[in-house]
Amino acid sequence: MHIVRRHLYNEWAYNKYSAAPTWSTMWGGIRGNDTDMIKAGDIMVKNPYSIEAGRKVALARLTMLRHNIGGMPVVDETGVILGIITLRDTDLAGADTSNLKVEDLMSRDLVTAAVDTDAREVARSMVETGYQRIPVVDADNRLIGLVTQTSIVKVASERLP
Repeated sequence: MHIVRRHLYNEWAYNKYSAAPTWSTMWGGIRGNDTDMIKAGDIMVKNPYSIEAGRKVALARLTMLRHNIGGMPVVDETGVILGIITLRDTDLAGADTSNLKVEDLMSRDLVTAAVDTDAREVARSMVETGYQRIPVVDADNRLIGLVTQTSIVKVASERLP
């Protein structure tokens, strides 16, 4: 792990007043030129797993474990995003979640993005909020995709010099 960290730090420009690279220098290394802007729609997971708010927590947990995902958007019957539920939410709920519905545990505090949102802005929101996934929604707030930390890292690894 230490070797990887040193390697990445050597690749990026250092802020001369700190030992760690700054956000702008890290993203600047993968940004490319301004005409080659990456949008949230370019990197999002299309048609991500989601669950309706009225479903059981046990089903949400089973779905996340079965598909190796850490969280899913929670939607209503029409696909409008209402929140996000994570494996951590289900772990913190305790052993007996048989009577709980997804809406009882989901996080309602959302940060969403539009398809044409700059991927740098989405990544910056993830860093600032600590969220690992940002739902991509249409004009009617219906879920159309999900930008994950993995999708950000994948783009970064493809574009690093």
